[in-house]
Amino acid sequence: MNDTGTGRDLLAATAPDSATLAALHARLESDADAAGLLDLAYDRIDSPIGPLLLVASERGLVRVAFDVEGHDRVLTELAGKLGPRILRAPARLAAAARELDEYFAGTRTTFDVPLDFALSSRFRLRVQQLLPGIAYGTTATYTDLAVRAGSPNAVRAVGSACATNPLPVVVPCHRVLRTDGSLGGYLGGLDAKAALLDLEHAA
Repeated sequence: MNDTGTGRDLLAATAPDSATLAALHARLESDADAAGLLDLAYDRIDSPIGPLLLVASERGLVRVAFDVEGHDRVLTELAGKLGPRILRAPARLAAAARELDEYFAGTRTTFDVPLDFALSSRFRLRVQQLLPGIAYGTTATYTDLAVRAGSPNAVRAVGSACATNPLPVVVPCHRVLRTDGSLGGYLGGLDAKAALLDLEHAA
């Protein structure tokens, strides 16, 4: 007697549907966050410059990563640096996702979400914290930023701080150009940098 079909039918009847799985995940997300068991929450959003990975600690948005960086690789690195308890938890990222949507729609010029600069320190941190002071629709040079950081000769170090900015777009390193007006480098690629400047009418 072959009861393979019956077993398959039984599994199909007892397997949770997608709505149930989504509800269970949401419950897990909520319970883990409420119990302080979630080191990092992440979500992915679509944008005009490609998919973006958003990651937040309890203190705030800690990482924005471009698709070219490899989202899985970024999450693995973060687990080693900031804590292994990582879960896709869109609720913690909802405000950041909304503000980025508004930015790309052209209706937001500054970001209000809390930021966590745990991945930066010393001079890099000082430079990265200056970046939001470059107003929407304007640009500065690496030399300008070195002066603002109190180290006029540290132009290359400023370039390194921009290149390692863990919060691109939200912390606008794309607004920093070379002295000759050329784009310089960008973690997400020069096409992404040009697109952001074009969005802000700053190119």
